[in-house]
Parts: sequence; structure tokens; C-alpha cells
Amino acid sequence: MKKTTLLILLIPFFQIASAQKYVTKNGHIKFYSETPMENIEANNNQVNSAFDISTGDFVFKVLIKSFEFPKALMQEHFNENYMESDKIPTATFTGTVLNFEGIDFLNDGTYDAMVKGKLSIHGVTKEVEHAGSFVIKGDAINAKAVFNVKPADYNIKIGGSVADKIAKEIEVSVDVNLIKLK
Repeated sequence: MKKTTLLILLIPFFQIASAQKYVTKNGHIKFYSETPMENIEANNNQVNSAFDISTGDFVFKVLIKSFEFPKALMQEHFNENYMESDKIPTATFTGTVLNFEGIDFLNDGTYDAMVKGKLSIHGVTKEVEHAGSFVIKGDAINAKAVFNVKPADYNIKIGGSVADKIAKEIEVSVDVNLIKLK
């Protein structure tokens, strides 16, 4: 009887906890490399992300093979030669919005955010901290950030004839529309 009573008391708690979470399975990440030799851009619209407004916890999971390039050969080289996506299929971010307590998630508006956590790319994990923004509208949160990643920091080896065609720092743009979990 005590177990049943405890379970009945916890049901509203779990409903409240899930009401604090926002998720998406179709977020967008773009990366851009600009050099005098060539510009390279790839887009991924299959980004999984979750955000808990009660704790500020934020996670992303990105399937590397889901990046699409304008040229099939670029995509093949990216997956086989540089990212080794058969061996290391995902990139992840696990972190926290440092100033989440100063963001009013119950009222529509645009808010600056600072996110800190662990970014794992190509099997290497680094501590990162980047600025971004939240646009809150109803039961949805749009999260955006733009930051740079150095392939060398993540043991992504770019050599030979393409070394001059790929920037030493790649611009990464994140744009996810998170919907309240019900």
C-alpha cells in the first residue's frame, strides 16, 4: 500500500518535471569554411536536442553522415577521410546555460545566453563556452549560436592537396526550434 501511495504522489512530480523540458529531432547545424581557394558549406537538419529550463541542462546529438554538401565528392571525403563517420558516427554537446535563471522562459522575448559544456567531435572532448540567444514564443524556444571550431583541436587531419582549401577554423551555426515536451 505504501508503494502505491508513493507512486500516486510522484505522478504529478513527473508531469511537472517533463513540462520543463523542450526537445527537437530536426534542429539545424551548418558549418562554413572560407579560404581563398574554395568555400565549403554543409547543412544538417537532423539534430537532436533537449533543454531543461529548470536546470539549464542542454544536450545535442548530431549524426555526422547527415551533413549535406553541394557536391557529392565533398560529402564523401568529409565522411571517409576527415570525420571517419563509420568509426565515430556522432558529435555531441552536453552542457549548461550559465545564465538560465536570468531568462524568463514563461514570457515571449529574446534573451542572451552563455553556454558551457563538453563538445565531443571525432572522438575528442573539449570544454567550450559560447554565447548564444533564445527567442521564446509561446511553448517554443528557438536557440541560436555561432562559434568557431578548429579541426586540429579534434584530431581531424587535413593534409595534402586540400589543406589550402579548408579553413583552420570552421564557423559553426546552430539553430534549433525546441518544443515543450508534454
